Amino acid sequence: MKLYNTLSRKKEEFVSIEPGKVKMYSCGPTVYDYFHIGNARPFIMFDVLRRYLEYKGYEVTFVQNFTDIDDKVINRANKDGVGFSDVAERFIREYYVDAEGLGIKKATYHPRATENIDAIIDIISTLEKKGLAYEAGGDVYFRARAFEGYGKLSHQPIDELESGARIAVGEQKEDPIDFALWKAAKPGEPSWSSPWGEGRPGWHIECSAMSRRYLGETIDIHSGGIDLCFPHHENEIAQSEGASGKPFAHYWLHNAFLNIDNRKMSKSLGNFFTVREAAKTYGYDAIRFFMLSAHYRSPINYSQESLEQARAALARLNSALNNLRFLTENGAAGDMTTEEREACGRFDKYREEFCAAMDDDINTADAIAAIFELVRDANTVASSEAVTAAYAKAALAVLEELCGIIGVGEKAEQSLDSEIESLIEQRQEARRSKNFAEADRIRDMLKEQGIILEDTPQGVKWHKE
Repeated sequence: MKLYNTLSRKKEEFVSIEPGKVKMYSCGPTVYDYFHIGNARPFIMFDVLRRYLEYKGYEVTFVQNFTDIDDKVINRANKDGVGFSDVAERFIREYYVDAEGLGIKKATYHPRATENIDAIIDIISTLEKKGLAYEAGGDVYFRARAFEGYGKLSHQPIDELESGARIAVGEQKEDPIDFALWKAAKPGEPSWSSPWGEGRPGWHIECSAMSRRYLGETIDIHSGGIDLCFPHHENEIAQSEGASGKPFAHYWLHNAFLNIDNRKMSKSLGNFFTVREAAKTYGYDAIRFFMLSAHYRSPINYSQESLEQARAALARLNSALNNLRFLTENGAAGDMTTEEREACGRFDKYREEFCAAMDDDINTADAIAAIFELVRDANTVASSEAVTAAYAKAALAVLEELCGIIGVGEKAEQSLDSEIESLIEQRQEARRSKNFAEADRIRDMLKEQGIILEDTPQGVKWHKE
């Protein structure tokens, strides 16, 4: 398995620090609002990476943080007239709602910045003792020039980084490229006690502290959006390696930007919207499928047309899954036919194509193409009126296996309640009695309840609209 490492700018064979185990950290949301459609891409993509590593037999310890103290959280709290912790609690709950809808598995740990103040202070104190951090007016800054290799992740010489750096009003930095580790308390803001007085952590330091606490000083994989490469991830490396003297992460993975109608998402352009809003129109499943339809390092364009295409493709996949599930119960009894056995012989080919794509830097676009090759093959074989339940069961197992790895496709439908089951049976009886008007009436009644019926040679098949 090869992964593109931002640090080396090339694909590298993945070798974990400890055989059979992977330590992975991915930057999570700042919890002051519903997360937007651009945030969804890294959350989904690195959920898929985790799933695939687990499929390959690794024991993955996955950490994704919540930034629950930040200027944005404080500003939202002031706007709403509540405490900052109330804002954080609310939008952590809302994150889980959207994440579950998108099929994103919960991390092994979801630490919060405010729960790790002691770990943050410990790293800052270590950096200060090593001369890599200094206090100025109650703030504490990192001496970027004192860390050899600063800029190695973003591949920018330190002189170029300096040209874009500024010292904001109120800051007492020694150098424009230095960055805040600890911020002195301002009137009315939440704060914690520290060796430098009351204050709160800077944004970058929290991830270094939480990664070290839950995963150790050196981890296998660190991931996030390309917008975090500099300065956030660059600063994480400087802090973590400056404190420990050891490599921070062996592999750095970054997903490309998501554009809206071929333009960068921006509130000023009016094309900024949340996953919650998009899901109301297209559904969570279609959003996830859309995100996986392109390679994670390629920019992707989010538009009404692209979402409709994703929804249509997903509908074809779900139709194949549900048809095979129906045939496992209603297909012909007995052994497979020669044609069906030959079709089963092709399953390994589709699985190998799928895994080859995933092993090539998590190429979900090609992995999905392999799934649809399997779908076309299975649909052709399953179209026979004499298709066996044995074949349907075998095909379904492979299709569910591959879909499960990337988290797409409908799960098996829940059982219908007894009233709806009774109506379906009444319709069947009306058809047997050639009372087609009554059969149509019941079919339409069920459709109004979101139950779609389809008559097949193997019997009536249903799915939810």
